[in-house]
Amino acid sequence: MQEQPQEELKRSLGLWSALSIVIGTIIGSGIFFKQGAVLDSAGSSTMAIFAWIFGGVITLAAGLTIAEIGSQMPYTGGLYVYIENLYGRIWGFLAGWMQVIVYGPAIIASVAGFMAIMMTNLFGLSSDWRIPLALITILFIGALNLLENKVGAAFSVITTAGKLIPIAAIIIFGLLWGHHNAFGQTVGQVSQAGGGFGVAVLATLFGYDGWILIANLGGEMKNPQKLLPKAIVIGITAVLVIYTLITVGVLRFLPAIMIHKLGDNATSYLAMAAFGQMGGKLLSIGIIVSMMGTINGKILTFPRIVYAMAKRHDLPFSRPLSYLTPKSKSPVVATLFIIVLATIMMLFFDPDHLSDLCVFTVYCFYTLAFFGIFILRRNKLVKRPFSTPWYPFVPLVAIAGGIFVLISEIFNDPEGVLLFIGIVVVGLPVFYLVKKIDRRHE
Repeated sequence: MQEQPQEELKRSLGLWSALSIVIGTIIGSGIFFKQGAVLDSAGSSTMAIFAWIFGGVITLAAGLTIAEIGSQMPYTGGLYVYIENLYGRIWGFLAGWMQVIVYGPAIIASVAGFMAIMMTNLFGLSSDWRIPLALITILFIGALNLLENKVGAAFSVITTAGKLIPIAAIIIFGLLWGHHNAFGQTVGQVSQAGGGFGVAVLATLFGYDGWILIANLGGEMKNPQKLLPKAIVIGITAVLVIYTLITVGVLRFLPAIMIHKLGDNATSYLAMAAFGQMGGKLLSIGIIVSMMGTINGKILTFPRIVYAMAKRHDLPFSRPLSYLTPKSKSPVVATLFIIVLATIMMLFFDPDHLSDLCVFTVYCFYTLAFFGIFILRRNKLVKRPFSTPWYPFVPLVAIAGGIFVLISEIFNDPEGVLLFIGIVVVGLPVFYLVKKIDRRHE
């Protein structure tokens, strides 16, 4: 296994910070804005609930698999580092390139776009305000993450605690005061156009995505070999339970056909209908805070990939991109780089479309990483601080889930898939150009 360069980032993150980043990064816009999309594709409330559970099981299997791999490579960079050590420098570069050029900025833009929809509904603004509000939020959270990593981690803890309020309110109100049967409602007239159960599960995976980003902070954890697997497994399990309860609560309060008609506005409607004008506004604010926490987790973690790649001279302008502030050890230029790309994505893509393409792109490399557990198991000399339970069944479930995601999105949106694959492949000439320049300066 390849030696990693000495890290200069501060090892200051403990279990609660790590857990808040995992849960806070996962629970954001997906569970609040994907209810309609999942229901439309699944065709019935029962299948929609199963889609959320199935997506959670796939994610948990993926998390358990990556937890074993990550415990053996506790370095800053996460998936970028795993793929390189498993498959070589070029594949590692493409995994990093995919995250910093495509996936990271796109996922930030997508969540910010959904959050702006919620904000315009809350304040009664026109849709023209969506992009400015999303941009202001990204710049504000980006500014926080230019400070020491403890600031971004503290914001994650606060927003994670804050988001539990609207989540608990929706679950309790829906389960106790909802009048509809959460199971057995049908929306047959839209199920055929929606894409079926496969596309429904794909939509849920956007809601579950983000769990692996804690691996990007491996070089900043106090005891990453033990802490990283614990944070991933506990975090994903908690989110799976929460998502299932929220879905049942929403379906008990709103009939399926109304969720279909309301689309992205279903959560705002539920908040106002359940808790009145003032209570609904407070609940909507809680959901917005939830999304801000998700954006914070992503702006905190993705620049660490840029930093890790720049330290290896894998990117153009690696010297400024690897710069750390003298006191706080914060990768400020890398953070600004991610913010600029997210802004570009926000201006040119619809957030719902972005979310599906993000899941497809990252699962290309997730699936490669899942296969890596079998490669590492063959090396008896490598110490394994964490072992995936029920091996090899759990990794095989993760692999099957990854292949399922890829096939579903290829059939659902071949043009978008080709576009995002094209952006990733462009990384190859960039890699060789950067290495050529490096050789000239040696």
